[in-house]
Amino acid sequence: MPFTLPNPNLRNPLLLPDGKHDPATVFLNKVIKHPNIEIGDWTYYNDRRLPDSYAETLAPYLFPGAPERLKIGRFCQIAEGVEFITATANHPMVGVSTYPFAVFDPPRFGGYRSSLPRGRDTIVGNDCWIGRRATLLPGAELGNGVVVAANAVVRGTIPDYAVIGGNPAAVIRMRFSEKDIETLLKLRWWDWPPTAIESAMPALEAGDVAALVANALQLE
Repeated sequence: MPFTLPNPNLRNPLLLPDGKHDPATVFLNKVIKHPNIEIGDWTYYNDRRLPDSYAETLAPYLFPGAPERLKIGRFCQIAEGVEFITATANHPMVGVSTYPFAVFDPPRFGGYRSSLPRGRDTIVGNDCWIGRRATLLPGAELGNGVVVAANAVVRGTIPDYAVIGGNPAAVIRMRFSEKDIETLLKLRWWDWPPTAIESAMPALEAGDVAALVANALQLE
């Protein structure tokens, strides 16, 4: 039976056996409207707590107009409890104390935020799977196809198609050979038209890079 991608414009894309849509599974770019957060189509988040604010749940310190951004690619899968700790969570470290006195002084509160050093953007590539309660620290950058183990604490730049875990997270293994990774990055299947992705589903689910190349040739 041919596979059909879910409508990327749906809020709740997962259809349960009883015919109802699972309220805990959401396409993130349909529930987050935040000027500092960019999320690609088909990226979903699952959270049985049904948050009132998905932006605050995932990135609790990222305020609108902050100097840094959170960018998440297409077809990512994000589990409950994942948090992106952006640079706006920082405290000043130039003084004797790191205590944020200005936060409790209304006249100085706005200036305090602007005085913090600009942090790097936090970037998640396409087709990344981030496990339950993983934490991404300020400026973390995941390549495409990365798998993050549950409870991992991620910092720095993570290579494409790595499986990582631990605190601090380290590469456990690579999902494909260097040659196959190079091929996958050239193919960029996540940018294909939906009908092409649907046709390539057997290759995508089987991990058959050669078959995926054959699908790509049909697009030319």
